[in-house]
Amino acid sequence: MQELIDKLDINQYLPTLIAGTTNVLLAILILIIGLLAANKVNKVICKTGEKHEKLDNTLFRFLGSLGKYIVLAFVVIAVLNRFGVQTASIVALLGAAGLAVGLALQGTLANLAAGVMLLLFRPYKVGDFIDAADRFGNVQEIDLFTTILQTFDNQQIIIPNSQIWGSQIINHSHHSVRGVDMHFGVAYKENTSVVREVINSVLESHPHILKDPAPFVEVETLNDSSVDFLVRPFCNGENYFNILYSVPEQIKKALDEKGIEIPFPHRKLIIEKEK
Repeated sequence: MQELIDKLDINQYLPTLIAGTTNVLLAILILIIGLLAANKVNKVICKTGEKHEKLDNTLFRFLGSLGKYIVLAFVVIAVLNRFGVQTASIVALLGAAGLAVGLALQGTLANLAAGVMLLLFRPYKVGDFIDAADRFGNVQEIDLFTTILQTFDNQQIIIPNSQIWGSQIINHSHHSVRGVDMHFGVAYKENTSVVREVINSVLESHPHILKDPAPFVEVETLNDSSVDFLVRPFCNGENYFNILYSVPEQIKKALDEKGIEIPFPHRKLIIEKEK
């Protein structure tokens, strides 16, 4: 009699036991497959960035991690669903939490969005000299939230990406050949052809100034007290600052040697005597 009772009890709980075991095994299987799929998605996205030189690895590592966690989120929901948990309420809760976090981190998300755009379109890269967000320097690092510049006096400037993406960006290193604009004024009494010859002689003797394209030396403005020349020699980008800060002194000395006056602003006053 006791054996019959025990047998009945086992038969009563056997379907529940089988169903529970099946759910556990399926949940483990879903978890294993999900983990493999998540890692695969991460690797595929990261390798896509590594295959193409024009694509930034930082962006694709971020996208790979993002894709991985999205897959894992669906895996967790699928596992919970196997155990009868109502996942609709969990999804709604996660959505509400995501909205709250998004509102709290608006500035951070703006920097993130700007960082993605900068890494995607690459208006500048590490090593470039840029002028952005009213700052000038050499780009040391670009990440998803900030751009780090190094100035000539070795200061580190960390700029939020949203400030850079939302303003004008001047990339001084984009083109290999640069024109260096300089302005010089001479007195009205001086012969402009002679002045041009003196300036050209200085430019021709400079080792870093290119012959092609030829330097541009022309009268730009007839000022109140001077005739102003625009001087634009061309050079390779790495020599830009060398020319910018060395040529003006050389031209000044050459003009002095030829006795050519470089005037300072002045006004002529005429005083009439009373008769």
